Amino acid sequence: MVWQIPENGLTLSLTEPVVILEGHSKRVGIVAWHPTARNVLLSAGCDNAIIIWNVGTGEALINLDDMHSDMIYNVSWNRNGSLICTASKDKKVRVIDPRKQEIVAEKEKAHEGARPMRAIFLADGNVFTTGFSRMSERQLALWNPKNMQEPIALHEMDTSNGVLLPFYDPDTSIIYLCGKGDSSIRYFEITDESPYVHYLNTFSSKEPQRGMGYMPKRGLDVNKCEIARFFKLHERKCEPIIMTVPRKSDLFQDDLYPDTAGPEAALEAEEWFEGKNADPILISLKHGYIPGKNRDLKVVKKNILDSKPTANKKCDLINIPKKAADTTSVQNEAKLDEILKEIKSIKDTICNQDERISKLEQQMAKIAA
Repeated sequence: MVWQIPENGLTLSLTEPVVILEGHSKRVGIVAWHPTARNVLLSAGCDNAIIIWNVGTGEALINLDDMHSDMIYNVSWNRNGSLICTASKDKKVRVIDPRKQEIVAEKEKAHEGARPMRAIFLADGNVFTTGFSRMSERQLALWNPKNMQEPIALHEMDTSNGVLLPFYDPDTSIIYLCGKGDSSIRYFEITDESPYVHYLNTFSSKEPQRGMGYMPKRGLDVNKCEIARFFKLHERKCEPIIMTVPRKSDLFQDDLYPDTAGPEAALEAEEWFEGKNADPILISLKHGYIPGKNRDLKVVKKNILDSKPTANKKCDLINIPKKAADTTSVQNEAKLDEILKEIKSIKDTICNQDERISKLEQQMAKIAA
């Protein structure tokens, strides 16, 4: 299911998805948006199939159902979204061209251990993997897809049995490794010089992590020199973990914040499916701390995903043509409608609370009598 979060965040729980995408025969555990094309979504399920959807029309346009003989652990797009890499339970790492529907590179037993692996693309086109050795030691490795016979680098870490989840920042070439069940985050810098994967430091805490989320770069606070923010899942709570680089100056630190991938798509879905590629459209984070009102005005509403959800019928999920003169009035109407709904919601809440207070006062009066 694909959901549209309203412009100012949620005020009520959403009950209607924008679209339901049906195509997998078993549970879906992996979803990943295309890095540069609008409304292109990849999904992978326990049926060992990868489907690539045009969410703007609700259609499955590519179905890779015969490439994996066993469970898919993870899928990663490359920088411009022309290739994907996968890690599978059959111990293979595959690099796949989804539009040609062919495997362009493959490594059997990238890690020889039986525990799960992960594989992600780096900005330079190399592939970074985590896994286990035959002796159950945790490993990390760097591969060149043009020659996957031997890794560029292979490092053994420790003998913990938690799967290492890699989070990658292409702007600083830093990889953060979060082990499931660990209470630490190790981070490494990837460079062109030996040993290629350089250990930087470890963040340690007392509580083990059950899972980890990662804030996109444009959500960070540049005034505090924040270079990463994680969301650590505990048993009953979610805790933000903030990584900062201490600097004395209050000025914008352009060495920490090179231009980064912004939210605007470089391609339309149809262009990508026809074979076009484009690198991400980069934005400066110099004014990243300014609220997004000014940036919102630049959004050109082109299709169903960029407008307020009104229905989830597949026949309605077509691109809305551009309008020139009416755009401002339509936006104002939508905004007004949103404000009125929010006012109604708040009034309903107040009304419910008044009724509750009245009932409690009656109960108090009875007890007092």
